[in-house]
Amino acid sequence: MEQHAHDRLLIIDFGSQVTQLIARRLRELNVYCEIHPYQSVSADAIRAMAPRAVILSGGPDSVTRAGSPRAPQELFEMGLPIFGICYGQQVMMTQLGGQVEAGHHAEYGRAYISPAEGHKSDGMFAGLFETEGREQVWMSHGDRVTALAPGFEVIATSPNAPFAIVADPARHFYAVQFHPEVHHTPNGRTMLENFIRMAGFSGDWTMAAYREEAIKAIRAQVGDAHVICGLSGGVDSSVTAMLLHEAIGEQLTCVFVDHGLLRQGEAEEVVRMFRDNYNIKLIAADESELFLGALEGVSDPEVKRKTIGKLFIDVFQKYANQIENAAFLAQGTLYPDVIESVSFSGGPSVTIKSHHNVGGLPEKMGLKLVEPLRELFKDEVRALGRELGLPDSFIGRHPFPGPGLAIRCPGEITREKLEILRKADAVYIDQIRKHGLYDDIWQAFVAILPVRTVGVMGDGRTYDYACALRAVTSVDGMTADYYPFSHDFLGETATRIINEVKGINRVTYDVTSKPPGTIEWE
Repeated sequence: MEQHAHDRLLIIDFGSQVTQLIARRLRELNVYCEIHPYQSVSADAIRAMAPRAVILSGGPDSVTRAGSPRAPQELFEMGLPIFGICYGQQVMMTQLGGQVEAGHHAEYGRAYISPAEGHKSDGMFAGLFETEGREQVWMSHGDRVTALAPGFEVIATSPNAPFAIVADPARHFYAVQFHPEVHHTPNGRTMLENFIRMAGFSGDWTMAAYREEAIKAIRAQVGDAHVICGLSGGVDSSVTAMLLHEAIGEQLTCVFVDHGLLRQGEAEEVVRMFRDNYNIKLIAADESELFLGALEGVSDPEVKRKTIGKLFIDVFQKYANQIENAAFLAQGTLYPDVIESVSFSGGPSVTIKSHHNVGGLPEKMGLKLVEPLRELFKDEVRALGRELGLPDSFIGRHPFPGPGLAIRCPGEITREKLEILRKADAVYIDQIRKHGLYDDIWQAFVAILPVRTVGVMGDGRTYDYACALRAVTSVDGMTADYYPFSHDFLGETATRIINEVKGINRVTYDVTSKPPGTIEWE
């Protein structure tokens, strides 16, 4: 566990799908927190971290199963405020002398809890039950508490959870059977606010403070060595570059690789912004022939990603060899990348898709990694970008994947298909901007499909490509839903693409959410 200058809150992760949301909600409240899998959290590790409070997350296991996850028993003797959520509540009750019963009491989705007799809406529970005398919450449990541990009292109940909220105020122990971190629990934020206020957090986690600390940390790590930063023009790499430039100035060289898979006009825009506006040393490397040559005939999406990732490393190595005293490679790795790479079960996680920026560097590069954003979530990166003076036009850009248009071109990649895709994507984004929808959408793009369809244009037969429009709303990219365009918008956009982009004669709209789909097509 890393030492940090701020008040710290430890989240012990028992494998919930929404543990990251707990951290994000706390960060929004200016509280620094870290997520650690329960296996890595010993009593000594907790003492070394010196958190001001601890949250026990939900999880998929049953505390009634022999060998199921637990918190260190000493945790409950450290005098720390503790908040147990769902499985975390059941862990607390089990370890402190209560009882949990398995099965037959499942409760999933929206539910309503009511205050127990004699409940007082103050302290940890201030602001609850003020509307209609009940609270909407989001339940997701199969087991339930059937007997409280000594010292606890019932605060609220639901039809299937007689101990929906419990508390031991003397020890500052609180627990809920539902998930306050999800937006389906409208007053969940209030509970988290009450908990951190009661625990004495000062709310000192801000991007202004982080900026100063990160600059000091970069200087201490890098010394007088030179850093190479892979610059894609996306938010993460742009903020990384700006932060490094502020920290080490001339010791930074950015390498912008045009792999031939960029959007229309993107290479020129990125180079102009960083070379002209910020006076950052920048190598603009046109390596499109290298990448497109290696991808010729490749249709498997994982092979595409791995080929591109390997070539990126090779290209960075080539330019690193040209830079005297180059000892570090900077990456815009974010906190979700870091914690998702740690398997809750201790075994290998299922690979949905490979990420080129997680997992370290090949030994042959001889470079060390500097990752100044690895403690931040995406929204925090955007806030840091504003702090550093990046224009809103860059901070608000939709995410763009490292493999670029390669994964928006299912099947074999050809130069012809890429050119068609660039033009169609430009028209689509122009339409979104024209209708004032760009900032309402997390990510939007066109995918060119590996099929040709028959059409009629100007009384003649066409046999051209079909494309799919994709637009999603999301908070962090972990889950997403399709954007509900009007039929008028879709019809107008399809007409423009077919009229303005030679090579496409059919337009579809992808209405798949994540899950079950992913945001990108490959």
